[in-house]
Amino acid sequence: MGIQERTEVATFAGGCFWCTEAVFLELKGVKSVVSGYIGGETIDPTYKEICGGDTGHAEAIQITYDANEIAFGELLEVFFATHDPTTLNRQGNDVGTQYRSEIFYHNEMQKEISEEYISLLANENTFGQPIVTQVSPVSTFYKAEDYHNNYYNENKSQGYCSYVITPKIEKLKKYFQEKLKA
Repeated sequence: MGIQERTEVATFAGGCFWCTEAVFLELKGVKSVVSGYIGGETIDPTYKEICGGDTGHAEAIQITYDANEIAFGELLEVFFATHDPTTLNRQGNDVGTQYRSEIFYHNEMQKEISEEYISLLANENTFGQPIVTQVSPVSTFYKAEDYHNNYYNENKSQGYCSYVITPKIEKLKKYFQEKLKA
């Protein structure tokens, strides 16, 4: 008899959700990745409102995964390796609070693991600068408009995708080959 699937959810904000979604869709054990908005005050925000930077929401992804195949700590490892956790409210040329680095924990275990992982990275001076990633309790997650989901896979030849997202995917393949789907 096989091991029963242990479905859990993780929510990360690490800049543009097109980038983070593309990365996490590649991982073994990840069942789905949904782009959306979280952490602000505006109810049911639109992409246009988010881009204005006044909603308080971050662009984020909600990952549904099988914890028997990939652990939350492994998701964190990929999260920190594929975005810059040292820049406040920006990732590359994307600037604004909607591009902040934040982990929205779903339970105390995720909170503890996140805080311990950040502490480890900081103590080892992994990035050479202070880590600004916030750790916050999950709040209402608003699914983004449909055209944002699976954006990279549907638009690989688009300029932003080829210049910003493709290098992240190549880095993922170089450093995390054993964690990738076949």
